[in-house]
Amino acid sequence: MTLPVQLAPSILNADWTRLAEQIAEAEAAGVDWISLDVMDGNFVPPITFGAQMAAAVRRLTSLPIEAHLMVEHPEDQIDEFIDAGVNCVTIHVETTRHPHRLLQRIAERGVEAGITLNPGTPLSEIEAVLPICDRVQIMSVNPGWGGQRFIPESLARISRARSLLDDCGRESAHVAVDGGVNESTIAGIVDAGADWLVAGSAVYNDRESVSDAVARLRRALPL
Repeated sequence: MTLPVQLAPSILNADWTRLAEQIAEAEAAGVDWISLDVMDGNFVPPITFGAQMAAAVRRLTSLPIEAHLMVEHPEDQIDEFIDAGVNCVTIHVETTRHPHRLLQRIAERGVEAGITLNPGTPLSEIEAVLPICDRVQIMSVNPGWGGQRFIPESLARISRARSLLDDCGRESAHVAVDGGVNESTIAGIVDAGADWLVAGSAVYNDRESVSDAVARLRRALPL
């Protein structure tokens, strides 16, 4: 099954002094989701924001919202973000001893359940939970900061993730990619099997408008 490509700009790179405008520009440009990079200063060095930001973004857009929890003890945060109105919660396999339990809990709350893993974590770490995942997210940079370069070895991991999902009957589950998605890398990423793409600095930057940036990414997609 070939799934349509969906774009999810990360507000990590947006101008937070005019966040409502930046989100509205992305929505008008035809993006599919808004992604929230939630960092706690422990699992990754930076601290970004919590569920209050998710609630604020929920009031600013009708688009679905993903909360990517780059946090230790994600079990303490899941319900807050779902209560704030997000449509998907993505957890890191490295942050919990009980990924299956947490993914079940997310699904029981009626939102999409995602699992992600760092570039140095083997895909075998998530094989047991693939049957209950709505998406597998491949980190194609080391998490923590926007604007990093795409790790080329991620392409093989993307292809492997797609094959693993298909093999366990999860053809409709998404393969997501977060990190280094831009007009130079997007075609290879999609050709490798990804269909749900987080873009930060490729959408929110000082070079062009959000509309032009999104159009540039769409033009670079493979035919």
